[in-house]
Amino acid sequence: MRTFDFAPLYRSTVGFDRLFSMLDQAARIEPSAQQWPPYDIEKIAQDAYRITMAVAGFSEDEIELTQHDATLLVTGQKKDRDGERDYLYRGIAARAFRQTFSLADHVKVTGARLENGLLSVDLTREVPEALKPRRIAIGGGRAVHGQDNAPAEVEYQVEHRSRAA
Repeated sequence: MRTFDFAPLYRSTVGFDRLFSMLDQAARIEPSAQQWPPYDIEKIAQDAYRITMAVAGFSEDEIELTQHDATLLVTGQKKDRDGERDYLYRGIAARAFRQTFSLADHVKVTGARLENGLLSVDLTREVPEALKPRRIAIGGGRAVHGQDNAPAEVEYQVEHRSRAA
């Protein structure tokens, strides 16, 4: 098994200790230790994601989703219906599950649906306007408000044209 030394990264970064802790924890998990139920994580768009979990046999009222800060918890608990049926063979998993997903800052659950045994959870990253990158003008000439990601070259051409006129 490989081990990674994150010490150089700890020395040159600030505030990424949670990320390095998660990487360290993931490196310790054996590949043979499969998570149940199986799931996919997709990137749908720039700031949109989807988690799809195979939860065949579970109904909507047997699955619970809870988001607390940067953690999404998905739990499933089958209602006791074993007394109603007499199984000769039971191959469909009906065990309870608890799956935790660590979410990045500002990622929120926007919806969930259960179709054909697949639970789909839609997530969106919504960064507040105040936290988006903004350009800061050098000097006291003018203040730039809001988000301004226009290249400096384009701004120079506009200023240059206005001076020429």
